[in-house]
Amino acid sequence: MSLDNLSRIDLNLLVILQVLLEEQSVTRAASRLHVSQSALSKSLNRLREALGDPLFIRTSHGLKPTSHAMQLGTKLPDMLQGLYQLTQPPSFVPASSDRHFSFAMVESAYETLLPYFIGPILNNAPNLKLDSYVWMEQSIQSLQNGQIDFGISGRDLHPQSDFQIDHLPDGIAHQTLFTDHQVCLVREDHPILAAVAAKQWDLQVYLEMSHVQVRCEGNDWWALDYHLAELGHRRRLSTTVPDFYGAASVCAHSDLIFTLPSSFARHAIKLYPLVELALPFEFIPLAYVLLWHERNDEEPGHRWVRDTICKSVAKAFN
Repeated sequence: MSLDNLSRIDLNLLVILQVLLEEQSVTRAASRLHVSQSALSKSLNRLREALGDPLFIRTSHGLKPTSHAMQLGTKLPDMLQGLYQLTQPPSFVPASSDRHFSFAMVESAYETLLPYFIGPILNNAPNLKLDSYVWMEQSIQSLQNGQIDFGISGRDLHPQSDFQIDHLPDGIAHQTLFTDHQVCLVREDHPILAAVAAKQWDLQVYLEMSHVQVRCEGNDWWALDYHLAELGHRRRLSTTVPDFYGAASVCAHSDLIFTLPSSFARHAIKLYPLVELALPFEFIPLAYVLLWHERNDEEPGHRWVRDTICKSVAKAFN
């Protein structure tokens, strides 16, 4: 397609051509277009010159289209409809849309968040296709490049700010879904429970224990470990595993302690004989955040999915 050649054609003339084809009368076409017959005749002459064809032949019964005009008439309606759609505000109809949306989520979100919004999305938009992937270190770049539509990740909150996320690239927007806090899990008959009952559960005892840790985004350390390091402490990470359920299983079958978000701890306790303990020291809370690229801020489909996620999670956790 030569845009240079197309730019020399007044696209309004195509509308005039379509009306002339439908009415086959300058008088009726001029009345329908709310222009004078003289102005319409001038536009017809411009069309003839631009398209290199007489387009219409005058007869006693009005205008008779040439074979070229009739050929154009088979294509113009669809072309003009497409142009009309381009001039309309973008729209998204959930019930009939068959679009694809992709997510990258931290592993804990599959249990703690996905069940709350997958139903509302697919119940209202049954033909959507949702692809999900595990959140990884390069997922932010995938958001930037448009390879995924949404990210759900966990970040730690600082007391002095509403939300703090580390070094988000320009163009990445976020919305906090809910805040959480860290708790500990141990097996039901763990020896530490006697110390807890005797109110001897504190930072020193916590540090003396052996821990199981989930490896997140390729890192063995969490923000908690960096926080403890700033205080001159270090946990004894005896075992690292790639997922939360694996860590919960290890915890249930050993003396290792598992520190994790409270929202996931509730699910782990349903599956394994575990006991939840409060973290024995102050630590900043955790935020689960929805991430997307600002280019999609006003795109109706993205906005609908985003709003559905936010409303569904808010309803579940408030």
